[in-house]
Amino acid sequence: MKPGSSGLPVWLVQRVAAVYMLLFLPFIVWSLTVRPMHSHSEWRDWVTNPAMTVALCFFILALLSHMWVGLRDVLLDYAKPPVVARVSVMLLGFALVLLGGWVLEILVKARL
Repeated sequence: MKPGSSGLPVWLVQRVAAVYMLLFLPFIVWSLTVRPMHSHSEWRDWVTNPAMTVALCFFILALLSHMWVGLRDVLLDYAKPPVVARVSVMLLGFALVLLGGWVLEILVKARL
């Protein structure tokens, strides 16, 4: 394992991501309860609000980084032989980058 790929920095990434998601999800539930949306244009206006777009981007970043740390550790601990673990981690990273790009594309298209 490379230096810096485990320990306190990785632990902090996962905890900060978890705290952000824990705070964001009740906000979303509250927001949708207070102001329910009944049409596509209302949803689009809500998502394209600059503050909501930034908050959603941070949520997706937190979710993907949380997934990366957790799944990477599971793969490195349990996938055998080591080459399978390394290839699995590379595929996981590629998949998470693709997912992040897909969400970014959706948010950008919503703003157009």
